[in-house]
Amino acid sequence: MKLANPLVDDRLDYARQIIRGEAAALMHVAEGLDDAFLQTIELIHRCPGRVCITGTGKSADVGQKIAGTLNSTGTRAYVLDATRAMHGDLGMIHHHDVIVALSYSGETEEVLKLLPSFRQMALALVSITGHEDSTLAKASDVALILGQLEEVCPLGLAPSTSTTAMIAVGDALAFVLMRMREFTHEDFARFHPSGSLGRKLLKVEAIMRQGNDVRISDDRKSIREVFSQERRLGRRTGAVMLTDDAGVLSGVFTDSDLARLFEKHRDDAFDRPIREVMTPRPITVPIGTRLSDAVELLRRRKISELPVVDAAGHPAGMIDITDLIGLVSREEAESYLRAAG
Repeated sequence: MKLANPLVDDRLDYARQIIRGEAAALMHVAEGLDDAFLQTIELIHRCPGRVCITGTGKSADVGQKIAGTLNSTGTRAYVLDATRAMHGDLGMIHHHDVIVALSYSGETEEVLKLLPSFRQMALALVSITGHEDSTLAKASDVALILGQLEEVCPLGLAPSTSTTAMIAVGDALAFVLMRMREFTHEDFARFHPSGSLGRKLLKVEAIMRQGNDVRISDDRKSIREVFSQERRLGRRTGAVMLTDDAGVLSGVFTDSDLARLFEKHRDDAFDRPIREVMTPRPITVPIGTRLSDAVELLRRRKISELPVVDAAGHPAGMIDITDLIGLVSREEAESYLRAAG
Protein backbone atom coordinates (compact mmCIF):
# COMPACT_ATOMS: atom_id res chain seq x y z
CA MET A 1 0.00 0.00 0.00
CA LYS A 2 1.31 3.43 -1.00
CA LEU A 3 1.56 5.79 1.95
CA ALA A 4 0.70 9.50 1.66
CA ASN A 5 3.63 11.86 1.64
CA PRO A 6 3.27 14.02 4.78
CA LEU A 7 5.39 16.78 3.22
CA VAL A 8 3.06 17.04 0.22
CA ASP A 9 -0.01 17.05 2.44
CA ASP A 10 1.52 19.78 4.57
CA ARG A 11 2.26 21.89 1.52
CA LEU A 12 -1.29 21.61 0.27
CA ASP A 13 -2.66 22.49 3.68
CA TYR A 14 -0.37 25.51 3.88
CA ALA A 15 -1.32 26.65 0.36
CA ARG A 16 -4.99 26.45 1.27
CA GLN A 17 -4.28 28.36 4.47
CA ILE A 18 -2.64 31.15 2.45
CA ILE A 19 -5.59 31.48 0.09
CA ARG A 20 -8.10 31.35 2.92
CA GLY A 21 -6.14 34.04 4.73
CA GLU A 22 -6.32 36.35 1.72
CA ALA A 23 -10.02 35.55 1.24
CA ALA A 24 -10.72 36.47 4.85
CA ALA A 25 -8.84 39.74 4.38
CA LEU A 26 -10.98 40.55 1.34
CA MET A 27 -14.14 40.02 3.39
CA HIS A 28 -12.73 42.43 5.98
CA VAL A 29 -12.02 45.04 3.30
CA ALA A 30 -15.46 44.58 1.72
CA GLU A 31 -17.20 45.20 5.03
CA GLY A 32 -15.06 48.29 5.60
CA LEU A 33 -16.04 50.12 2.41
CA ASP A 34 -17.77 53.37 3.32
CA ASP A 35 -18.55 56.87 2.07
CA ALA A 36 -14.94 57.33 1.04
CA PHE A 37 -15.49 54.75 -1.69
CA LEU A 38 -18.57 56.62 -2.93
CA GLN A 39 -16.66 59.91 -2.89
CA THR A 40 -13.90 58.32 -4.95
CA ILE A 41 -16.43 56.98 -7.44
CA GLU A 42 -17.97 60.43 -7.86
CA LEU A 43 -14.57 62.09 -8.29
CA ILE A 44 -13.53 59.65 -11.01
CA HIS A 45 -16.93 59.62 -12.70
CA ARG A 46 -16.92 63.41 -13.03
CA CYS A 47 -13.21 63.58 -13.85
CA PRO A 48 -12.71 65.39 -17.20
CA GLY A 49 -9.22 63.95 -17.55
CA ARG A 50 -7.77 60.54 -16.72
CA VAL A 51 -7.06 58.51 -13.62
CA CYS A 52 -3.37 58.47 -12.71
CA ILE A 53 -2.45 55.38 -10.68
CA THR A 54 0.84 55.85 -8.84
CA GLY A 55 2.98 53.84 -6.47
CA THR A 56 6.33 52.14 -6.34
CA GLY A 57 7.54 48.54 -6.22
CA LYS A 58 4.73 46.02 -5.87
CA SER A 59 2.20 48.85 -5.58
CA ALA A 60 3.24 50.06 -9.05
CA ASP A 61 2.65 46.52 -10.34
CA VAL A 62 -0.81 46.58 -8.76
CA GLY A 63 -1.35 49.95 -10.42
CA GLN A 64 -0.72 48.41 -13.83
CA LYS A 65 -3.49 45.91 -13.22
CA ILE A 66 -5.95 48.52 -11.92
CA ALA A 67 -5.23 50.89 -14.82
CA GLY A 68 -5.67 48.07 -17.32
CA THR A 69 -9.05 47.13 -15.85
CA LEU A 70 -10.19 50.76 -15.83
CA ASN A 71 -9.13 51.31 -19.45
CA SER A 72 -10.86 48.17 -20.69
CA THR A 73 -14.13 49.05 -18.98
CA GLY A 74 -14.58 52.67 -20.04
CA THR A 75 -12.51 54.73 -17.58
CA ARG A 76 -9.32 56.21 -19.03
CA ALA A 77 -6.29 55.60 -16.83
CA TYR A 78 -2.51 55.44 -16.85
CA VAL A 79 0.29 54.41 -14.49
CA LEU A 80 2.91 56.76 -13.11
CA ASP A 81 5.74 54.98 -11.31
CA ALA A 82 6.60 57.17 -8.34
CA THR A 83 10.34 56.64 -8.76
CA ARG A 84 10.26 57.67 -12.41
CA ALA A 85 7.97 60.57 -11.56
CA MET A 86 10.74 62.08 -9.46
CA HIS A 87 12.93 62.20 -12.56
CA GLY A 88 10.67 63.87 -15.11
CA ASP A 89 7.60 61.66 -15.60
CA LEU A 90 5.47 64.07 -13.58
CA GLY A 91 4.89 65.74 -16.93
CA MET A 92 2.34 63.01 -17.62
CA ILE A 93 -0.10 64.55 -15.13
CA HIS A 94 -2.76 66.96 -16.34
CA HIS A 95 -4.66 69.31 -14.05
CA HIS A 96 -7.91 67.51 -15.01
CA ASP A 97 -6.60 64.16 -13.74
CA VAL A 98 -7.46 62.38 -10.51
CA ILE A 99 -4.45 60.72 -8.86
CA VAL A 100 -4.90 57.43 -7.02
CA ALA A 101 -1.82 56.76 -4.88
CA LEU A 102 -1.16 53.20 -3.67
CA SER A 103 0.81 52.59 -0.47
CA TYR A 104 -0.29 50.16 2.20
CA SER A 105 1.93 51.74 4.83
CA GLY A 106 1.02 55.23 3.71
CA GLU A 107 4.63 56.19 4.35
CA THR A 108 6.35 55.21 1.09
CA GLU A 109 9.19 57.72 0.75
CA GLU A 110 8.95 58.22 -3.02
CA VAL A 111 5.21 58.83 -2.86
CA LEU A 112 5.45 61.24 0.07
CA LYS A 113 8.07 63.34 -1.73
CA LEU A 114 5.62 63.79 -4.61
CA LEU A 115 2.67 64.93 -2.48
CA PRO A 116 3.28 68.69 -2.98
CA SER A 117 3.45 68.17 -6.74
CA PHE A 118 0.35 65.97 -6.77
CA ARG A 119 -1.63 68.56 -4.84
CA GLN A 120 -0.51 71.30 -7.21
CA MET A 121 -0.81 69.51 -10.53
CA ALA A 122 -3.94 67.33 -10.29
CA LEU A 123 -7.65 67.79 -9.79
CA ALA A 124 -7.74 65.58 -6.70
CA LEU A 125 -5.66 63.06 -4.77
CA VAL A 126 -7.12 59.75 -3.63
CA SER A 127 -5.14 57.21 -1.65
CA ILE A 128 -5.58 53.48 -1.10
CA THR A 129 -3.72 52.68 2.08
CA GLY A 130 -3.96 50.59 5.20
CA HIS A 131 -3.76 53.28 7.83
CA GLU A 132 -6.00 56.29 8.29
CA ASP A 133 -3.40 58.09 10.43
CA SER A 134 -0.64 57.74 7.80
CA THR A 135 0.96 60.74 6.13
CA LEU A 136 -0.51 59.77 2.76
CA ALA A 137 -4.05 59.35 4.10
CA LYS A 138 -3.97 62.70 5.86
CA ALA A 139 -2.70 64.48 2.74
CA SER A 140 -5.38 62.99 0.45
CA ASP A 141 -8.69 64.50 -0.57
CA VAL A 142 -10.18 61.04 -0.07
CA ALA A 143 -8.53 58.05 1.60
CA LEU A 144 -9.73 54.48 1.07
CA ILE A 145 -8.58 52.68 4.20
CA LEU A 146 -8.02 48.93 3.88
CA GLY A 147 -7.51 48.52 7.61
CA GLN A 148 -5.05 46.35 9.46
CA LEU A 149 -4.18 43.37 7.26
CA GLU A 150 -1.77 40.57 8.05
CA GLU A 151 0.48 39.60 5.15
CA VAL A 152 0.30 35.85 4.53
CA CYS A 153 4.01 35.76 3.68
CA PRO A 154 5.71 33.40 6.22
CA LEU A 155 7.92 36.28 7.30
CA GLY A 156 5.03 38.72 7.32
CA LEU A 157 7.06 40.98 5.03
CA ALA A 158 6.39 40.36 1.31
CA PRO A 159 3.32 42.27 0.08
CA SER A 160 0.63 39.65 -0.42
CA THR A 161 -2.64 40.20 1.40
CA SER A 162 -2.28 43.97 1.03
CA THR A 163 -1.70 43.85 -2.72
CA THR A 164 -4.58 41.41 -3.19
CA ALA A 165 -6.82 43.84 -1.31
CA MET A 166 -5.68 46.77 -3.45
CA ILE A 167 -6.45 44.83 -6.63
CA ALA A 168 -9.90 43.94 -5.30
CA VAL A 169 -10.67 47.57 -4.45
CA GLY A 170 -9.44 48.58 -7.91
CA ASP A 171 -11.80 46.04 -9.46
CA ALA A 172 -14.66 47.37 -7.36
CA LEU A 173 -13.95 50.93 -8.52
CA ALA A 174 -13.70 49.87 -12.17
CA PHE A 175 -16.87 47.79 -12.21
CA VAL A 176 -19.04 50.24 -10.30
CA LEU A 177 -17.91 52.94 -12.75
CA MET A 178 -18.58 50.53 -15.60
CA ARG A 179 -22.17 50.12 -14.47
CA MET A 180 -22.59 53.87 -13.96
CA ARG A 181 -21.37 54.48 -17.51
CA GLU A 182 -23.76 51.80 -18.82
CA PHE A 183 -20.80 50.13 -20.49
CA THR A 184 -22.06 47.41 -22.85
CA HIS A 185 -20.82 44.21 -24.46
CA GLU A 186 -20.39 46.21 -27.65
CA ASP A 187 -18.22 48.78 -25.87
CA PHE A 188 -16.09 45.95 -24.51
CA ALA A 189 -15.67 44.50 -28.01
CA ARG A 190 -14.69 47.92 -29.36
CA PHE A 191 -11.92 48.19 -26.76
CA HIS A 192 -10.72 44.62 -27.43
CA PRO A 193 -10.51 44.30 -31.24
CA SER A 194 -7.70 41.72 -31.09
CA GLY A 195 -8.92 39.68 -28.15
CA SER A 196 -10.86 36.48 -28.74
CA LEU A 197 -13.55 37.50 -26.27
CA GLY A 198 -13.92 40.94 -27.80
CA ARG A 199 -14.15 39.50 -31.29
CA LYS A 200 -16.93 37.16 -30.24
CA LEU A 201 -18.86 40.10 -28.83
CA LEU A 202 -18.72 41.98 -32.13
CA LYS A 203 -21.89 42.42 -34.14
CA VAL A 204 -22.13 40.71 -37.54
CA GLU A 205 -22.08 44.04 -39.37
CA ALA A 206 -18.49 44.54 -38.19
CA ILE A 207 -17.22 41.73 -40.43
CA MET A 208 -19.99 40.85 -42.88
CA ARG A 209 -19.29 41.23 -46.58
CA GLN A 210 -21.29 44.02 -48.16
CA GLY A 211 -21.25 46.41 -51.12
CA ASN A 212 -18.89 45.15 -53.83
CA ASP A 213 -18.14 42.05 -51.77
CA VAL A 214 -21.58 40.46 -52.19
CA ARG A 215 -23.79 39.42 -55.08
CA ILE A 216 -27.47 40.32 -55.01
CA SER A 217 -29.85 39.65 -57.88
CA ASP A 218 -33.53 39.47 -58.82
CA ASP A 219 -34.82 35.91 -58.46
CA ARG A 220 -36.73 36.27 -61.77
CA LYS A 221 -33.54 36.46 -63.78
CA SER A 222 -32.06 33.39 -65.40
CA ILE A 223 -28.95 31.74 -63.97
CA ARG A 224 -27.02 32.88 -67.03
CA GLU A 225 -28.11 36.49 -66.50
CA VAL A 226 -27.27 36.40 -62.80
CA PHE A 227 -23.74 35.14 -63.27
CA SER A 228 -22.98 37.31 -66.28
CA GLN A 229 -24.41 40.55 -64.88
CA GLU A 230 -24.01 40.38 -61.11
CA ARG A 231 -20.24 40.66 -60.98
CA ARG A 232 -18.51 42.37 -58.08
CA LEU A 233 -15.08 43.92 -57.84
CA GLY A 234 -14.28 43.06 -54.22
CA ARG A 235 -14.06 39.78 -52.33
CA ARG A 236 -16.52 37.41 -53.93
CA THR A 237 -18.67 35.29 -51.67
CA GLY A 238 -19.68 31.83 -52.82
CA ALA A 239 -23.38 32.63 -52.79
CA VAL A 240 -25.77 34.93 -54.60
CA MET A 241 -28.55 36.49 -52.50
CA LEU A 242 -31.79 36.58 -54.45
CA THR A 243 -34.69 38.96 -53.90
CA ASP A 244 -38.34 39.12 -54.88
CA ASP A 245 -39.98 42.07 -56.60
CA ALA A 246 -40.16 43.90 -53.24
CA GLY A 247 -36.44 43.57 -52.68
CA VAL A 248 -36.91 41.07 -49.83
CA LEU A 249 -34.49 38.14 -49.62
CA SER A 250 -36.22 35.15 -51.16
CA GLY A 251 -33.39 32.66 -51.55
CA VAL A 252 -29.72 31.93 -52.13
CA PHE A 253 -27.85 30.19 -54.91
CA THR A 254 -24.32 28.98 -54.24
CA ASP A 255 -21.36 27.99 -56.36
CA SER A 256 -22.03 24.42 -55.21
CA ASP A 257 -25.54 24.64 -56.64
CA LEU A 258 -24.07 25.79 -59.94
CA ALA A 259 -21.57 22.91 -59.94
CA ARG A 260 -24.33 20.37 -59.37
CA LEU A 261 -26.22 21.64 -62.42
CA PHE A 262 -23.10 21.07 -64.53
CA GLU A 263 -22.61 17.60 -63.04
CA LYS A 264 -26.20 16.66 -63.88
CA HIS A 265 -25.91 18.15 -67.41
CA ARG A 266 -28.92 20.38 -66.78
CA ASP A 267 -28.00 22.87 -69.49
CA ASP A 268 -31.65 23.83 -69.92
CA ALA A 269 -31.74 25.26 -66.39
CA PHE A 270 -29.27 28.06 -67.19
CA ASP A 271 -31.88 29.98 -69.15
CA ARG A 272 -34.67 29.38 -66.65
CA PRO A 273 -35.46 31.70 -63.67
CA ILE A 274 -32.91 31.10 -60.93
CA ARG A 275 -35.67 30.93 -58.35
CA GLU A 276 -36.60 27.49 -59.70
CA VAL A 277 -33.34 26.03 -58.41
CA MET A 278 -32.41 28.40 -55.56
CA THR A 279 -32.66 27.50 -51.88
CA PRO A 280 -35.83 29.34 -50.80
CA ARG A 281 -36.27 30.92 -47.39
CA PRO A 282 -32.61 30.52 -46.38
CA ILE A 283 -31.36 30.72 -42.81
CA THR A 284 -30.57 34.36 -41.99
CA VAL A 285 -29.62 36.59 -39.09
CA PRO A 286 -30.72 40.19 -38.56
CA ILE A 287 -28.38 43.17 -38.34
CA GLY A 288 -27.26 43.51 -34.73
CA THR A 289 -26.72 39.79 -34.16
CA ARG A 290 -23.61 39.00 -32.18
CA LEU A 291 -20.87 37.35 -34.17
CA SER A 292 -20.65 34.51 -31.63
CA ASP A 293 -24.30 33.64 -32.28
CA ALA A 294 -23.79 33.75 -36.05
CA VAL A 295 -20.73 31.52 -35.76
CA GLU A 296 -22.65 28.98 -33.70
CA LEU A 297 -25.46 28.99 -36.27
CA LEU A 298 -23.01 28.28 -39.09
CA ARG A 299 -21.57 25.38 -37.12
CA ARG A 300 -24.89 23.92 -35.99
CA ARG A 301 -26.62 24.13 -39.38
CA LYS A 302 -23.49 23.09 -41.30
CA ILE A 303 -23.62 25.96 -43.78
CA SER A 304 -20.87 28.03 -45.37
CA GLU A 305 -22.69 31.32 -45.96
CA LEU A 306 -25.11 33.20 -43.77
CA PRO A 307 -27.13 36.15 -45.17
CA VAL A 308 -27.62 39.18 -42.94
CA VAL A 309 -30.91 41.04 -43.41
CA ASP A 310 -32.34 44.35 -42.20
CA ALA A 311 -35.60 44.80 -40.32
CA ALA A 312 -37.59 44.65 -43.57
CA GLY A 313 -35.90 41.44 -44.74
CA HIS A 314 -33.73 43.14 -47.38
CA PRO A 315 -30.20 41.73 -47.87
CA ALA A 316 -27.65 43.74 -45.90
CA GLY A 317 -24.58 41.55 -46.10
CA MET A 318 -23.17 38.06 -45.99
CA ILE A 319 -21.10 36.16 -43.41
CA ASP A 320 -18.77 33.77 -45.23
CA ILE A 321 -17.26 30.89 -43.27
CA THR A 322 -13.78 31.73 -44.56
CA ASP A 323 -14.00 35.08 -42.76
CA LEU A 324 -13.92 33.21 -39.47
CA ILE A 325 -10.23 32.46 -39.87
CA GLY A 326 -8.47 34.68 -37.37
CA LEU A 327 -11.70 35.55 -35.58
CA VAL A 328 -11.98 32.27 -33.71
CA SER A 329 -9.37 29.76 -32.61
CA ARG A 330 -7.78 27.54 -35.23
CA GLU A 331 -9.53 24.50 -33.76
CA GLU A 332 -12.94 26.21 -33.92
CA ALA A 333 -12.42 27.37 -37.50
CA GLU A 334 -11.37 23.90 -38.64
CA SER A 335 -14.42 22.45 -36.88
CA TYR A 336 -16.77 24.84 -38.70
CA LEU A 337 -15.14 24.17 -42.06
CA ARG A 338 -15.45 20.41 -41.54
CA ALA A 339 -19.08 20.76 -40.46
CA ALA A 340 -19.90 22.78 -43.58
CA GLY A 341 -18.32 20.13 -45.75
